[in-house]
Amino acid sequence: MKPLFSSVQNSSRFSIFPFKLTFKILHSFRPLSSSAAAGKPKWNSLTNVFITNPTLLILQSCSSMFHLKQIQAHMICTGLMNQIFPASRVVAFCALSDAGDIHYAHLVFAQIENPNCFLWNTMIKGYCRAKCPSMGFLFFRQMIRNRVELDCGSFVSALKACGHFAGKAIRMAVHSVVWKLGFGSGLLVQNGLIQFYVETGCIGFARQVFDESSVKDVVTWTTMINGYTTNNYLDEAVMLFDLMLSSNVEPNEVTMIALLSACSQKGDYVMGRSLHELIKRKNISSSVNLVNTMLDMYVKCGFLVTAREIFDNMDRRDVFSWTSLLNGLAKNGDLEAARKVFDEMPERNIVSWNAMIAGYSQNSQPMEALKLFHNMVDVVGLVPTEDTLVCVLSACGQLGCLELGKWIHDNHVNKMGLQVSLIMNNAVMDMYAKCGSIDAAAKLFHSIPEKNLVSWNTMISAYASHGHAKRALTLFDQMKRSGLKPDHITFVGVLSACSYGGFVSKGREHFESMENTFGVEPKREHYACMVDLFSRVGLLKEAYELISKMPMKASEGAWGALLDACRKQGNVEMAKLAAGKLLELDPEDSGIYTLLANICADGKRWDDVRMVRRMMRERGVKKVPGHSLIEVGGTFHEFLVADNSHPRSLEVYRVVNELLLLSSLVDFEPLEND
Repeated sequence: MKPLFSSVQNSSRFSIFPFKLTFKILHSFRPLSSSAAAGKPKWNSLTNVFITNPTLLILQSCSSMFHLKQIQAHMICTGLMNQIFPASRVVAFCALSDAGDIHYAHLVFAQIENPNCFLWNTMIKGYCRAKCPSMGFLFFRQMIRNRVELDCGSFVSALKACGHFAGKAIRMAVHSVVWKLGFGSGLLVQNGLIQFYVETGCIGFARQVFDESSVKDVVTWTTMINGYTTNNYLDEAVMLFDLMLSSNVEPNEVTMIALLSACSQKGDYVMGRSLHELIKRKNISSSVNLVNTMLDMYVKCGFLVTAREIFDNMDRRDVFSWTSLLNGLAKNGDLEAARKVFDEMPERNIVSWNAMIAGYSQNSQPMEALKLFHNMVDVVGLVPTEDTLVCVLSACGQLGCLELGKWIHDNHVNKMGLQVSLIMNNAVMDMYAKCGSIDAAAKLFHSIPEKNLVSWNTMISAYASHGHAKRALTLFDQMKRSGLKPDHITFVGVLSACSYGGFVSKGREHFESMENTFGVEPKREHYACMVDLFSRVGLLKEAYELISKMPMKASEGAWGALLDACRKQGNVEMAKLAAGKLLELDPEDSGIYTLLANICADGKRWDDVRMVRRMMRERGVKKVPGHSLIEVGGTFHEFLVADNSHPRSLEVYRVVNELLLLSSLVDFEPLEND
């Protein structure tokens, strides 16, 4: 096997590839512009070079390949292209400018006899910008073979190239060549090595290069700090920043952005606030990016008032500024303020729409979420992302909107093909389960090759809520055998299944195993499930004792389950006790008063009935009329008791009366086989 970097003898004239092979390689790519990459440097950013030649001065302001070729034709006629520097300006434009063409740069480069290091470096950079790093790395290898005199920029460019595609062996080989040729002590190369290891996730190697660097500038420190934050070593980033300050190295804007991002991830408001003060004290230049990062930090730490102040005082805002504030308000539940920000945005991107849709979906306003989704897709014409679809599917599940949920599954999710993520599959499964299509949910569950805990929890809860208690418990056993450890959500589904199935002994067994076997401390919802289990089978005494022994205050669900059981058992005294506790938690709930009055009426306790009704009058509580919601053709219709407001109410009631008449006829129709 040939060594990775080999030498080529007799390289008096450059030939990176045989001429025919060169054209094959060039034509194997589609036309590429060097504008394909992000972070585009200026192609003509020369320093300490004073250009007087009129043709090269015109080239400085070139803006298109058509213009470039006209200038090049003149340079060929005048013999200017035979000189290295003028030729390098043509190659630089083609390889590095926004309007360039890396293929044409390659063709020009191949005609230059004995190209210098600058030209080689330009080609490596150009292919990296054009998202062909492997081709750029081939140029670096050829530089080694042709014994071209390298400089620091050669290694920095080569590291960027191989960092995007190469394996660990090639990366380490480049590093070894750096040291072999004596470039290891150069600050530019050291910074490039640290950045290279950071981007490839080798944070340990990056820190080793950092520690071995005899000279460190602000870029060295910032690159290492940013490496820690991007790889989620947040405490290490903060400690390194303290060391940076003690070393009398002044942080710059990029340093502060990296550290504020770390504070956002940690939710460390104290550290974030101190960084904010440091920026003011040291008068660090505050670009839109820095202020946006600071705004995002306050939003994610929950300090929306401060975030709003920063937003209002910004001289210039971009779409990220608006979206960050919108996201914070929506997640905090202030949907009115969030929608105001959304409507005032001068520009919206898909993230902005997703933030508003998620705000509605996660704050129990699914109807608004679906309206906004339809507006985004049908009116604005944006293509929904995975984040969009997950939120919209959740809204469909909350509304029981099976028709729309299935349409999204068929027309958006299924079209992703193999790119459908586990998060998306879990969201679709949850939608089907909540919309009552348990078979569709189960089919999707069994088709998922690699299930996570969310997948199992979703299906266990789905079976439990639809009364398939045995299936839920069987699935729980399968989950444990798969090696996954249940969490508190798992046990809510398991205990709910026991409750629906009336499995008292199994319920006790699973409840006790939570903490003893799996280390999951029972929460209020788990106690509520057990109270519901005891209540359903008529064990009111055990249910009340469990509520009394709870280490935390009982939830409305626990007392509500006991109250409902008292209705079934006709236990008026315990019903009064449970209702009293419920009214302490929510004195405005008319349903509690109504249920208690009905229980008292069933027990012929007329004085108690009058007392309950008097309490309602004195507290100004009015009975909320019952209502139902139905979806027809993707549109939702809401009906209250005795509601005549719907434009087709006469038709609706006529159909209802016909159905009632048909049902009465069926009830009295004798069976044919009698």
